[in-house]
Formats: sequence, C-alpha cells, structure tokens
Amino acid sequence: MDETKWLAERFEEHRTRLRAVAYRMLGSLSEADDAVQEAWLRLSRSDTRGIENLGGWLTTVVARVCLDSLRSRTSRREVSMPDPLVSREDGIDPEQEALLADSLGLALLVVLEKLSPAERLAFVLHDTFGVPFEEISTIVGRSPGAARQLASRARRRIQGEAPVPDADLATQRRVVDAFLVAAREGDLEALVAVLDPDVVLRAETGGVPQVVARVVHGAPAVAEGALTFSRMAPLARAVLVNGAAGVLVVSRGQPITVMGFTISGGKIVEIFVLANPARLRHVDPAILDD
Repeated sequence: MDETKWLAERFEEHRTRLRAVAYRMLGSLSEADDAVQEAWLRLSRSDTRGIENLGGWLTTVVARVCLDSLRSRTSRREVSMPDPLVSREDGIDPEQEALLADSLGLALLVVLEKLSPAERLAFVLHDTFGVPFEEISTIVGRSPGAARQLASRARRRIQGEAPVPDADLATQRRVVDAFLVAAREGDLEALVAVLDPDVVLRAETGGVPQVVARVVHGAPAVAEGALTFSRMAPLARAVLVNGAAGVLVVSRGQPITVMGFTISGGKIVEIFVLANPARLRHVDPAILDD
C-alpha cells in the first residue's frame, strides 16, 4: 500500500476523537475542523517512524493548535458563543454522538468559554479524555502539579456555574413546548411560570459573530423578550440541541434561529439563541427537509 494512503487511513481512525477534542476546546465546529486539518498537515510532513502512539501524538498536536487559537482570542478580547449541535429528535448520528459524549451541554460550553486557555485545555484533556497531567504539562509549558491545579480550578468553576440539567428528555420537551405555546399565545404569565426566577438568556444575531453576546437576566425580562418570538413560533420545529430539547426555526428551507434550553428542576434556567445565518450553515440539510 502507498505510504501516504496508509498514513491517511491511520489518521482517519482518529479523526472523530480529534474533532471531539477540538470542539470542546474551541466551541466552534469550523475551527475544530481547521485544527484537525492542521494536525493532518503536520503529520503528513513528519517522519512518522519515531511516533509510537499516533493517537496521543495527534491529540497533542490538536491541543497545541487549539491552545494557540484560544490565546489569540484572549489577546483580541473575543468572547464567542459556542456553535450548537443540532440533531433530529429521533436520533443523533454517530459523529455527533461522539462530540456529545459526557453530556456536553451548552451550559457547560458557556462556562468553558470563561476559563483561561490553559485551564480549558487541562480540564478538557484530563477530565474528558483522560490525558495524564504529565503530557498536559508539556503542552501548557508548566509542571505536572501546575497542570493539575489548572484542571482543579476549572472543575471548581464549572461545578459552581454550570447548572445540572434534568436528565429526562421527555420532561425537557414538555417544558420547552410549554414555553413555545406561551410565546405563541403572548401569555406573559405562562412564560414566567416555566422560567426559573434567575433564568439567563444569551443571544447572538446578525451576519457576523458578535464579540459579546447579548445577555438578559431574570424571568420578567426574558419573558418580555420571548413575546417577540411569537411571530416565529409557528415556524419552530422540535430538535435536539447538544443532546437536549431545543428548537429550530426554519423558513423557506433555511435555518433562521436555533434555541437551546437548559432545564433544571422542571424550569428553564438558561436559554441560548443563535440567529446568525453565517453560523447556522452546518445544520444538517436532512433536518431542514423534514
């Protein structure tokens, strides 16, 4: 077999895992794909005879590429909303299932965006993918003990800020459906009833990514804003957004808005709204044709 073809086949065996690492690191599907492609380019230019553990080598390369990207974002003071993973309610395809392993909800991704690049890397690699701190330390340029502390700080922040969602999908769907009905009917009281008093709504709209998403706090303010969604409610269809009950608004075969929800204790505690056409291009066309 041609050596290049053999190497490409070996690389493809690791692509799904590498994309999952990059998506958790960056929260962006396009940037994750770019990081994976960069790993392939570096592999194709390397002498592979000295690589004993190809999966580990590729994971390190992707992690370093992602770390550079996160540091560049930080220097530019960019805070981006994560890309949602939209899938049909009757099943998630195998590739998305790999991306969603370990309950990668939108609430967790939002908190990950608040971590320092090194904290995010240490947490993602160790807590999600089981990479030893000895290997993480070489990527972040610190001692294994310091790498352990990075992951520990990240873990504490996540535990303190990321709400624990209700696991039952049927319960989630009932709450989201009640939200949609109330929005469609313009029933402010019913909207407030399904919202947690301290609910947070994050929204990005427009044609280009916003540096800072619009954030609305509290049930009254979020309910008032939801009333403006009433005109789009008839176009909404039930989907899964990062594995949880969500909504996709489709008009003329094009995705207009994705809404993700975090349901905890039977109430909506977070709402994620992405109405940026440029960032909805990755939505599976099969979902749009339903």
